[in-house]
Amino acid sequence: MELGWFVEHVVEKYNYWMAIILMLIGLYGTIAKDNLMKKLIGLNIFQTAIILFFISLGDVREGTAPIIKGSLPWGTHEIAELPYKYANPLPQVLMLTAIVVMAATAAVALALIIRIYEKYGTIQEEEILEKEIERARGERSSREEA
Repeated sequence: MELGWFVEHVVEKYNYWMAIILMLIGLYGTIAKDNLMKKLIGLNIFQTAIILFFISLGDVREGTAPIIKGSLPWGTHEIAELPYKYANPLPQVLMLTAIVVMAATAAVALALIIRIYEKYGTIQEEEILEKEIERARGERSSREEA
């Protein structure tokens, strides 16, 4: 393997690799952990990785904002050169919306975790399932007695 290939495909695209690593960490936290708070943190890490990935997609090396020359009062009235050098603003705008949705999701999830803790006294998934199974068995045995 040539060093030039490694630099071009790995080192120069480190932001994509970081997004992939963060996605894997977040996915692991969401799936493998038993604590509901840790699951929520894993979900937030996963969402942050997706935001990083989409913002990286919109980046253009040596790109500028898509402003036409002459749109400002002191500029000339000609089209800017090299239109392919514009950075795409759409991913950044969409990710601002995603950040708001992520914050709202985290707030609702935290509220649910608090309610679960108030009801069951724990936020461990296995303990909650055991308490639910015991409650279901108690309801079934009370119905059979009646």
